[in-house]
Amino acid sequence: MDAPLDVTSTSAWSALQSVPRVASLRHEFATDPARAHRYTHVAADLRVDLSKNLVDDAIWSALLEVARAVGVEAHRDAMLRGDRINVTEDRAVLHTALRLPSTASLVIDGVDVVPAVHEVLGRMRAFATSVREGTWRGASGERIATVVNIGIGGSDLGPAMCALALESRRQDGLELRFVSNVDGADIHQALRDLDPATTLVVVSSKTFTTLETIANATCAREWLVAALGEDAVGRHFVAVSTNAEKVAAFGIDTANMFGFWDWVGGRYSVDSAIGLSLMIGVGPEGFDEFLAGFHAIDEHFRTTPLDRNVPVLMALLGVWYVNVLGWGSKAVLPYAHELRRFPAYLQQLDMESNGKSVRRDGAAVTTATGPVIWGEPGTNGQHAFYQLLHQGTQVVPVDFIGVARGEHPHVEQHRMLMANMLAQAEALAFGKTLDEVIAEGVPVHQQPHRVFPGDRPSTTIVAPRLTPSVLGQLIALYEHIVFVQGVVWGVNSFDQWGVELGKVLAARILPELAPGATADPAAHDASTVALIDWLRDHA
Repeated sequence: MDAPLDVTSTSAWSALQSVPRVASLRHEFATDPARAHRYTHVAADLRVDLSKNLVDDAIWSALLEVARAVGVEAHRDAMLRGDRINVTEDRAVLHTALRLPSTASLVIDGVDVVPAVHEVLGRMRAFATSVREGTWRGASGERIATVVNIGIGGSDLGPAMCALALESRRQDGLELRFVSNVDGADIHQALRDLDPATTLVVVSSKTFTTLETIANATCAREWLVAALGEDAVGRHFVAVSTNAEKVAAFGIDTANMFGFWDWVGGRYSVDSAIGLSLMIGVGPEGFDEFLAGFHAIDEHFRTTPLDRNVPVLMALLGVWYVNVLGWGSKAVLPYAHELRRFPAYLQQLDMESNGKSVRRDGAAVTTATGPVIWGEPGTNGQHAFYQLLHQGTQVVPVDFIGVARGEHPHVEQHRMLMANMLAQAEALAFGKTLDEVIAEGVPVHQQPHRVFPGDRPSTTIVAPRLTPSVLGQLIALYEHIVFVQGVVWGVNSFDQWGVELGKVLAARILPELAPGATADPAAHDASTVALIDWLRDHA
C-alpha cells in the first residue's frame, strides 16, 4: 500500500495556515479593478467566476504550492494512465476511459480498453435505437412507451439526475421512470399506472445481487408476469450487469445484458452502460454529445496548467474553506429547474468519495476531509434556507450554476431567474452595512435586523445552454474537484467501505422483523431490540 504524503507535514501547508486572510470582498473589488477578469476562467463551455471567493493572489499562490507539494499533477497522470490508485481494492480508476474517442488507445495490463468501451457503446446505441424506432416490441407486439430504470446509488442517481436535466431532449411518447428505494412505495408508485405490455425495465446492478435493486426488480417481474406470463420477461427486461449467470436465472436474455468494468466505480458510472436508460431517452447522438462534454473537461484537467485549471482551482478553494477557515459545508445551487437533482448527485459523488477519516496507507487523517454537500434549485431555496446563508452564524460557501438560455419558451421568466442568481451572489459577497440601512430610512428598531454582513463566498458557473455536452462537462468538473481534494487529504476517493456495515446489520435484523420472530438480545443493543419488537408487533 502506498504511503501518501501527509500534507500537514509540508512547508506549503504551514505557509497556507499563516497567509493573511482577505479583509473584505468590498475592499478587494475596490482596490483591484481587474479582479473579476483575472479570477474568471473558461473550461470548454463553462465560464467559472471565482472572484467572489475570499482569496487573493497570495492565498492562490499558497494553495497552488500545496497542490504541487502533494503531487496533484503526478496523481492525475497516474489515474489517467490506469495505475491502480484504488489501493484498498487494487483497481485502476478509469471512468475517464468511458468517454475517450474510438480513435484513442489506453492499454491496461496489456489490453487496450478503448475498443471494449466502444463495443458496449455500439450495442447500447443499437438497442436504444430499436426501442426509440419501435422495432423492439413487447411480448404482445406493442411499442415500448415507458422505460423503468431500477438501480440504487450510482446506478440510479446518475441516470435519474441526467434524465431530468435533459428532459427537453427526451423523445416524445417515451417516458423514463426511476426506482431505487427499497421502500415498496417507490416501486408501487412507479408501476401503478403503467401498462405492462408497453413497459421496459432496465435492471442496473453490476453484481446482480444488490439487495434493494433485486427486491424491486423481483417485484416488477411479478407485476409483469401476472399480466403477461412468464415468457414475456425476456421482452420486457434487460440488464446492466456483469453477472451473466444471475441475469439468465432471472429470465433476461444475456444478449440483452450490457456490462462495464471493475475500474468503473458506481458513482462514476453514468457514462457507462448504467446510462442505457438515458441513451434511450435522449438518443444515441445526444448520449455521444454527453460523452464528448465529459471528455472536453478531462482534457482541460489533463493539459491545463494548475493556475488556470478549473477543477484544481475549485478543489483548492474547498481546501481553503474546510481546512483553514473551518467551514465544513457547501451549497450547490443550480438556477436551472432541470438540474434540481444535481445537488443530490453531488452528495454521493463527493461525500461517498472523500467522507473518510483514514488515509490510503491506513493511518488516520491529520486534517478535516470532505464537506457536507447540499442544495436546492433557485429560486425555491431563496424562500427556504437563504436566510441562513445571508445572516446566519455559519458561513456556507456556495456554487451557483446558471445558463444564458433556458430550454423552454418563457424568456422573461428565465431573465428573472438569472437576475435572482446574480443578485444572490452579489448580496452574499457585499452585504449591506448599517450606514446603508440607515440611509434607506429603515426604522431604528429594524436596523440591526436589516444589516447583511457580506463576505459570504460563492463561485458562479455559467454556460450558454444546458445541452448534453454541458451536462457532461458539469459532472466531469465535479469529479475532478473531488479527485484533487482526495489527493490533498491523502484519502482513497474510490472505495466506500462506510456503506457496508449497515448492510450487514440490516441482513441480520430482517428475519427478526418477520411475524412470530423475536429479536436476539445477544446480537443487538437494548434500544435496537425494543425497536425491532415494536415494529414487528405493529406491522
